Amino acid sequence: MQYLYQEGDKYCFMDNETYEQIYLTEDQVGDSKNFLTDNLEVEILLFEDRPIGLTLPNFVDLVVTEAEPWAKGDTVSGATKPVKVETGYTIQVPTFIAEGEKIRIDTRTGEYLTRVKG
Repeated sequence: MQYLYQEGDKYCFMDNETYEQIYLTEDQVGDSKNFLTDNLEVEILLFEDRPIGLTLPNFVDLVVTEAEPWAKGDTVSGATKPVKVETGYTIQVPTFIAEGEKIRIDTRTGEYLTRVKG
């Protein structure tokens, strides 16, 4: 299914074959909300034809929307800084990541993997 939008505490998904829409509550979505972007393909878990949760792709690419500038003198081996991505999720990334860049995140751990070109 494809994620369409959030309306209050409900999340709307569309079946790509039947175009039927279903809703999951914020509790059913859980921490997955940190990685949901428009049109993201996910698997919806059903129990007796009722949605109970979702499975995300292992990796998502998100745009950094807030990042503190990095001063060259502030380097320490393995240094990181917090940034906020387009979904509102805050994540630790290497200090060279800047606002507006796209990064790849592992949805299983919530950790930064790499910077995405293009």
